[in-house]
Amino acid sequence: MTADCVVITKEEDAKVLLIQRRDNPYKGCWAFPGGFMEIDETTEQCAIRELEEETGLKLNKLHQIGAYSKVDRDPRGRTITVAYLIIIDEPLPVTGLDDAANAKWWSLASLPQLAFDHDEILSDAISIYKEYIK
Repeated sequence: MTADCVVITKEEDAKVLLIQRRDNPYKGCWAFPGGFMEIDETTEQCAIRELEEETGLKLNKLHQIGAYSKVDRDPRGRTITVAYLIIIDEPLPVTGLDDAANAKWWSLASLPQLAFDHDEILSDAISIYKEYIK
């Protein structure tokens, strides 16, 4: 089990936080902060922990986007992720930490190719985001 965190700003030109992967699979590609769940934590706790470990951000108001379980979504093996959305007013300072080589805010209008199935997760996150910011 893994958890991923999609952080999007409320700005007119909304931005999303991505990390550049330091390790394989998808080394050098951009993805959402996230990672494997510890045996003693929930998926929510995992998402919050991974966000802080990989970017330095301490945020905790999560909205569940959904669970993603395609058999081939991770080349390392069978991995199911629960993705969460966090909406903030504007970009906060971030740094690539832990297994993230870099962390950067990207305009939703100009994104790099995303690792794993994160394009599908982002599409679902944007739908939920639009409902929250009405």
